[in-house]
Amino acid sequence: MARKKSGGAALASGQKKVHSVQDFVKNFRRNWILYLLLLPGLLSLILFKIGPVGGMVIAFEKFSAFQGVFGSKWVGLDNFMKIFSDPYIPKVVLNTIILAILTIVVVFPIPIIFSLFLNEIRLKWIRTTVQSLSFLPYFISAAVMVSILYTILSPSSGIVNNIIRSMGGDAVNFMAKPGWFRPLYVILEIWQTFGYSAIIYIAAMMNIDPALYEAAEVDGANRWDKIFKITLPSISTSIIVMLIISVGNIFTVNLDRILLMYNSSVYETADVIQTYVYRMAFESKGFPDYSYGTAVNILKSVIAFILVSLVNKIADKFAETRLF
Repeated sequence: MARKKSGGAALASGQKKVHSVQDFVKNFRRNWILYLLLLPGLLSLILFKIGPVGGMVIAFEKFSAFQGVFGSKWVGLDNFMKIFSDPYIPKVVLNTIILAILTIVVVFPIPIIFSLFLNEIRLKWIRTTVQSLSFLPYFISAAVMVSILYTILSPSSGIVNNIIRSMGGDAVNFMAKPGWFRPLYVILEIWQTFGYSAIIYIAAMMNIDPALYEAAEVDGANRWDKIFKITLPSISTSIIVMLIISVGNIFTVNLDRILLMYNSSVYETADVIQTYVYRMAFESKGFPDYSYGTAVNILKSVIAFILVSLVNKIADKFAETRLF
């Protein structure tokens, strides 16, 4: 009797698989154009996202471009042990964390505040115009943004130094001062990203039931009451998700922007993990040390994953929001 049941279950399972394959074939024939449109994106994902993951094996080798991945000598965890004995690693890690914390503490709340005030504007054309203008810098390349910054802060002709001189002060070469690197980086980050990030919160606000605001007005709530008691709680899920993503990027800074703002006089505050990896992989004396650069990058990613997991667990206690 047990054998009959087992055989029947196996037969049913086999029939389900056959039906699944047949359904897929029918669906493919009916929607083959859609699958064809999916192909370029799928190839891009495989070639540039999934494929390079296999290249991380060089972190466990003494990689040589002449010998290749399969011909290079296997060294196990030697490259990772080297990280803990590298005297320069604590410095670049500290610089990276400081920039990331400044980004979270200073940059992260600004799109939320901006979207809250923008939501209070009653004239639609003003609201859409301001939103469009705030969104435009996101499409400007880092090279152009840094060039604009250089022009504004130029010691000879920049508008900032012209104002300083007109007030009796001396011109300041901001781009060559280590103490000014972080504030300037944060200012550029705000300028370029706050409009784009605000769209997420504005979209969340569009889904709030207007009846909630009407009921609050009947109860005598003013605008501030509605912001703190209706709008913010309603978009809290979006805020927490964005916070988790920001923490996940705590070891990731805008490399293009830093390299463009980079010069030997600001290494003290500007040198971060990514620039260090870049130098190890592409600017090392003699042969580039691809293996060590990859090991540093893997360790950075593992730590970032652990931080995301912790924040996700914490967020789960305060809101019904989980990424995984």
